Amino acid sequence: MRTRVWSSVVILWLLLLVLSTIVPAAEDESQEPVPASRLVVLNWGFLETLIAMGHPPAAAANLSGYRTWVSEPAVPESVVDVGLRNQPSLELLADVAPDRILLAPHIASVKPQLDRIAPTTVMRLFSPDGDLWPKLVSLTRDMAAWTGAPSAGDRLVRRVEARLAELKQRLPDDVPPLLVVQFMDDRHVRVFGDHGLFAATLERMGLRSGWRGKTNYWGFSMVGVEALARAANLSDETPRLVVVRPMPPGVRASLKTSGLWQSLPSVTEYDPIFLSPVWSFGALPSAQRFAGLIAAALTAPDQKEQSDE
Repeated sequence: MRTRVWSSVVILWLLLLVLSTIVPAAEDESQEPVPASRLVVLNWGFLETLIAMGHPPAAAANLSGYRTWVSEPAVPESVVDVGLRNQPSLELLADVAPDRILLAPHIASVKPQLDRIAPTTVMRLFSPDGDLWPKLVSLTRDMAAWTGAPSAGDRLVRRVEARLAELKQRLPDDVPPLLVVQFMDDRHVRVFGDHGLFAATLERMGLRSGWRGKTNYWGFSMVGVEALARAANLSDETPRLVVVRPMPPGVRASLKTSGLWQSLPSVTEYDPIFLSPVWSFGALPSAQRFAGLIAAALTAPDQKEQSDE
């Protein structure tokens, strides 16, 4: 059963990889946010932001996937699940009777159908240029404006930035660059770098990303495990591996007997860090969660790893 589920996940990953080579055609809508009492969001970054501000939407997409990949903050029971993010149930959406629907550019093709139910706004977060952190802050404030509670956005920004500053003070002085990856199978990973949430968060904490290669629109590259060895060779200092869960079934067991994995400089020199799930395409709440997990791992290096098997 788990293998079938992960096969579906791999298909979705491959679809995202294809989409990641395409710059979304839809442009951000410049309209001023009009407070809406019944928002629907089809993006997990939007969802986590609204929940963290204390203004959860009336409905959102694929809540079971959110609980696996995003995890926190928890979704209130009042939020209705309207199905897939790129193919929501129009019937359920009509039942929710939203005042406004918010979605990301990569699924903007569904906007014409959604506009028949409620005014639909495309909101952009990731882009292949510029510093991501100001965009996270701007998105948070825009989301707060849509709820009619702009001060909630400012409070969330201050809370997250204060938390990251606090965690930064706890870190050791000798942390090597961190090579953050997520496994697709036992031979292929997403490796995160420029333009991505993880690299932006590391920078705010005074830490360094270990990936110097090119990244796509969402701040990652899809590479073979052997590319992680090349990343170490290109650096003056061996990076430490950070593996973000969830992992496909059987991968942890496979890595224990993989000569390629065991010979990676980042594995022979350091114990890899395995983190609980964090949404790599999220907003400020995901950044805060990632920062907390990284800080905990770096300040308690002897803690036992939890198994995914």
